Amino acid sequence: MDEALRAETIRMSGAGGVEIEAYLARPLGDDRRGGVVVIHHMPGYDRATKEMTRRLAVLGYDALCPNLFWREAPGADPDDASAAVRALGGVPDERLVGDVAAAADHLRQLPQATGRIGVIGHCSGGRQAVLTGCHIQVDAVVDCYGAYVTGDPPPDWPLRVTNLVPILPKLSAPVLGLFGNEDRTPSPEHVDEFEAILRANGKQSEFYRYANAGHGFFAVDRTSYRVVAAVDGWERIASFFTRHIAPEV
Repeated sequence: MDEALRAETIRMSGAGGVEIEAYLARPLGDDRRGGVVVIHHMPGYDRATKEMTRRLAVLGYDALCPNLFWREAPGADPDDASAAVRALGGVPDERLVGDVAAAADHLRQLPQATGRIGVIGHCSGGRQAVLTGCHIQVDAVVDCYGAYVTGDPPPDWPLRVTNLVPILPKLSAPVLGLFGNEDRTPSPEHVDEFEAILRANGKQSEFYRYANAGHGFFAVDRTSYRVVAAVDGWERIASFFTRHIAPEV
C-alpha cells in the first residue's frame, strides 16, 4: 500500500452554513475511495485525533475531522476549548449532526470520492457517531466506547446529553462497537443493552469487548492505553471499513 498522504487544516461550511475549522487527510493517489468523518472526543480537536485521521488516510480513505468546538473557542488550545464547551454543557446534538452531515457532504465532493461514508468516534464521539447514524444516511458507523448510547447520566453529569435508546431503531448503517470490559461508561451492561436493541430491530452490528481494558484504550498518550486491545481494534476498524465503504474491486 502506498502510504503517501496529504494532511492539512481547512475551513468547511458546518451546521447552519457557519464556517468552521477542520483537519483533512487524503491519500495522494488517484484511486477512487470512500470517506470517513472523524468525530473528536471531549478533550477536543487534538493531536491524538489528528493522528487517527491521518491513520485512516493511510488505510486508503479521505478522512475529515471537523473542529466541533470552533464556534466557542476559535484557535484555542484543545484543553481550553474543551473547558469552554464543557462549561456550556457540551455540543448540542442537533448542531453536532449538522456539522457531521456537512463534513460528509464535503467528503462526497472530493475528486476521488465514491460517495460512501463512514463515521467514527471515540468516547463522547462514539455516542455522537451513533447519533449521526440515526439521523442521516451513512454507510458505516464505528463506536469506540461511546458513553450514554444507553444508560442515563448521573444528575451531576456536566454535559447535557440523553441516551439514544428511542432513536436506535432508526440507525441507517452497520455498527462496529469496540469496548473495554473494565469501563464504567459505557459499562458491560450498557453495551449488552445497546447490542440487544440493535438485534431486536434487525440492525447489523459487530461488538467486541476487551478484557483488561477500560475507557480510552486507544489513547496512546494516556495510561489507559492497552496495546493488545488497540491493535486488534484498529484491525477490526480496517476490516469493517473495507467491507462497507471501500470501492468494490
